[in-house]
Amino acid sequence: MDKGAGSSTSTPTVFQDKTLKCKDCGSEFIWSAGEQEFFAKKGFTNKPARCKDCRQKNRARVETEYFKVTCSGCGQVGEALFKPNDPSAEIFCKNCFEKRFLTPA
Repeated sequence: MDKGAGSSTSTPTVFQDKTLKCKDCGSEFIWSAGEQEFFAKKGFTNKPARCKDCRQKNRARVETEYFKVTCSGCGQVGEALFKPNDPSAEIFCKNCFEKRFLTPA
């Protein structure tokens, strides 16, 4: 089968819809041929692990999960997208970080 002009390989990959199982909710979902082609063009090698609904829920949770942190330099309380593993780790606000690490010595 010829995929048309501009094909860079002599044996083109033919994508077919595949049924996958969501790792979060366990439901089956279709990974379409078009999505597979998109993944291949982007260089992605892993199959999607979550259905569309669980991907959206996970993305929303990740985007809105903030943790309270206190700047080690000035004591200002702020929010970060990560929870420090080590409670004694130094965490700096933007201003204190710039003063400490970006100011020429």
